[in-house]
Amino acid sequence: MGLTLGAVLTVAAVLGVVWWLLRPPAPPTIPLQYLPTVQSATKTCPELSVPLLAAQLDAESHWNPRADSGQAQGIAQFYPSTWAEWGKDYTGDGKADVWNPADAIPAQGAYMCHLFKEIKGIPGDPTRLALAAYNAGPGAVLKAQGIPQIPETQNYVNRIEALIPKYTQTYAKQISASPSPPGN
Repeated sequence: MGLTLGAVLTVAAVLGVVWWLLRPPAPPTIPLQYLPTVQSATKTCPELSVPLLAAQLDAESHWNPRADSGQAQGIAQFYPSTWAEWGKDYTGDGKADVWNPADAIPAQGAYMCHLFKEIKGIPGDPTRLALAAYNAGPGAVLKAQGIPQIPETQNYVNRIEALIPKYTQTYAKQISASPSPPGN
């Protein structure tokens, strides 16, 4: 017979571990606690979509509301100076809180809509240009008359563009799996 039960179990365990390590990563999904906030934030302007904003939040903080780069803060990674201008009390608790996704995500949507207006007239894809402006600042995009030759910004835009189709697929599944509110 050659192989003992122990050897068979060992081989099966090794194959299981190899499969586990080599399996494709799960597609990204919008955490359910943020889904209504992201949906609402994208209603600010027609250029925004749920998959776009979701991909951007993923790239900014991996959905971590406590993310802190030492400069940028919160789920949307606002710099303090940008937050001072764009941060608002969307929750109605009397405080515009960069650490509260219910304040930060709508502020990100509003800021992105502003950036779409800022980059209007610059040649190129408006979504890529607005994302570059979010990362490098609108002045850098205006000066370059396109995406600036900044590797971090170029990687940021490309990463989000790669995530958008994934979020498009998973968002469609998320909303089709959600029960409709009564009366709809």
